[in-house]
Amino acid sequence: MIKGLSTAGIWSEDIQKKLLPFYRDVLGLPVSVDTPEFVVLGSSPAGPAVTLGTHSEVRGNNADPARHMVGLAVDDVQAEYKRLKAAGVEFIDEPTDFGQVTVCTFKDPEGNYLQLLQFA
Repeated sequence: MIKGLSTAGIWSEDIQKKLLPFYRDVLGLPVSVDTPEFVVLGSSPAGPAVTLGTHSEVRGNNADPARHMVGLAVDDVQAEYKRLKAAGVEFIDEPTDFGQVTVCTFKDPEGNYLQLLQFA
């Protein structure tokens, strides 16, 4: 029986070069599992968490970054938007209020799209 979401994974040619420093140091996600080719970001490896993995079939930046997006819950989307923008993070859009949720989309160093989500 499927119980729900545990992790969302992002695959790379080499997670150590760009992705791990971005997710750990810029976004500030805690690392709960750390190996050279696989990392779990979140307070528990059982989830919810974001995983980063090195994959032999992945090369370069994401060619279709809008297909899958990882959503990161925040308490204050405006404050996180300002903090990350000041750190040089490239945003696709500014925070937009959709009633029940405020969302803004940004890129990681390999072009993968992520979203900040603040629920009402």
